Amino acid sequence: MLTANTQLQIQKPASEVFQAIIDPDKMSNYFIAHATGPLEKDSTVQWTFPEFPESFPVTGKEIQADSYISFDWNDGKPNQLVEIFLSDGGNGSTIVRIVEHEMGNSPEGIEQMKGQTGGWANFLACLKAYLEYGVNLRKGAFDFMRKTEQ
Repeated sequence: MLTANTQLQIQKPASEVFQAIIDPDKMSNYFIAHATGPLEKDSTVQWTFPEFPESFPVTGKEIQADSYISFDWNDGKPNQLVEIFLSDGGNGSTIVRIVEHEMGNSPEGIEQMKGQTGGWANFLACLKAYLEYGVNLRKGAFDFMRKTEQ
């Protein structure tokens, strides 16, 4: 089985990074358009993205303040567990590592792994820009993907 993996260092303390990932009001500044609630253990919320009309169910799994977040990214595929690890990067910074499980070791699975890895790398870049500079990199970035009526 294959996993998507990416990581990035953010010049903010883990508590601030953690809140930016679980709080929908903060997430709407860099990742989602809307969520039905905060990410919490054993709770399913709906995430809506600016470029897609549908929402996606996200179920919180294990959540440890300031160090670990996991959720099932159930977009119709089984075992889409996402793990986010927060660790001390020194000088008040946080290393954020994301692992998404599991994709089959097939041509389709390889394409899915590549897409998810790229998506999570984009998530981290957007999170960094928001927390460090107050910039929403996602704004307008995926307008070309919007479903338009013909």
